[in-house]
Amino acid sequence: MTVLAGRAALITGASQGLGKEIAAAYLREGASVAVCARDAAMLEATRAELAPLATAGQTIVAFPCDVSRPDDVARLVEASLAALPHIDILVNCAGVYGPKGPIDDNDWDAWVSALAINIHGSVLPCRALLPHLKAKSYGKIIQLSGGGATNPLPRLSAYATSKAAVVRFAETLAHEVASHHIDVNCIAPGALNTRMLDEILDAGPDVVGKDFYERSLKQKQQGGVPLDKGAQLAVYLASPASDGITGRLISAVWDPWPELATHADDLAASDIYTLRRIVPKDRGKVWGDK
Repeated sequence: MTVLAGRAALITGASQGLGKEIAAAYLREGASVAVCARDAAMLEATRAELAPLATAGQTIVAFPCDVSRPDDVARLVEASLAALPHIDILVNCAGVYGPKGPIDDNDWDAWVSALAINIHGSVLPCRALLPHLKAKSYGKIIQLSGGGATNPLPRLSAYATSKAAVVRFAETLAHEVASHHIDVNCIAPGALNTRMLDEILDAGPDVVGKDFYERSLKQKQQGGVPLDKGAQLAVYLASPASDGITGRLISAVWDPWPELATHADDLAASDIYTLRRIVPKDRGKVWGDK
């Protein structure tokens, strides 16, 4: 039995890459899907490509949208709710690297625009859809994060800053909506070979730094992490199997997510898979304790 049968999802940034892969996985698992992206032509091509995956009782619809713009997002949610009987799942997948290079060389408008897409584009769909999810007293919100949230990324400051903000927003929102039985989690999908990787290679080592460029080139040559790793985690986090798991940043590659339900009590009572400040005693040091 398909694990998302009878459910419906809204997926942003779904015209290509991981967002498209998640939409395909949801359709295969029985969900109806509304997809959005800024490029209307590419989005429609994606909808047409994925449409054969929808069986009787399933729907796939597409709505162009700039998720950094409140009015666009309000129209997106309204149209999605009109086209689907309900929405149970929100996946915020839209994202950009933004300007590359040292912060003092970055174009400021491009830097701010990247934060608007990555941060506002994760917050605005939540704000718009939450009244519907609260009325249902159930929902799943899945945010896409990545290495920028957990490690410094020199010469990619807009991306790193925004991805850390996305995770902290998800952790905060998880507490706000817990009483409504809405789970909010982030996915770290691993190093993917998508258009964003091509951007890094096109920028070159002088802009993104020699070490990061060489890692990216090696990733390109070796194939990177398969898109279906992140998509399958997105299926799990959208399914009843993950009910009660919330406020976490979960790695599609490294974490034992298929068995997280068996550790639900440990997760609820700890800061496992969250962003936290490291103090000296966490690293075996005695200085700094009082």
